[in-house]
Amino acid sequence: MANPESKQLFDKGIDALSEGKILAALSCFEKAFAIEEDPLISSFFAFCIAKERGDVQKAISLCNAAIKKEPENSFHYLNLGKIYLLKKNNKEAINIFRQGLSYEENQQIDDELNKLGTRKPPIIPFLKRSNIINKYLGMILSRLKLR
Repeated sequence: MANPESKQLFDKGIDALSEGKILAALSCFEKAFAIEEDPLISSFFAFCIAKERGDVQKAISLCNAAIKKEPENSFHYLNLGKIYLLKKNNKEAINIFRQGLSYEENQQIDDELNKLGTRKPPIIPFLKRSNIINKYLGMILSRLKLR
């Protein structure tokens, strides 16, 4: 970030975001974005737009633009993945998180992936996971707390 005013607003937005104050963070990122269209500002601004305003499509396009400008910055992937989680698209979110980790280590991405958890292997390994036998056996064994 070249502009000191946008840097100050960005830092204030990050603090608000870490405290869970999405609306305050949105305000800071929006002002910073108006001053300077930095990819990092754009990425965090996009997450706040999706979370607070529900404008997921605009948020995805802002994050994708940030990734095109700085493909090695894992925070863009973190924010895009969180947007996909808001959209209830866990599969795409996991793919995005993994892409971000391929560029650099990011503890926040690791935390998000750990929250999502891992799937257990199918009950009958030679059948597909989507096979009705695997599905129902898995559900029954889970309810009986045997799995």
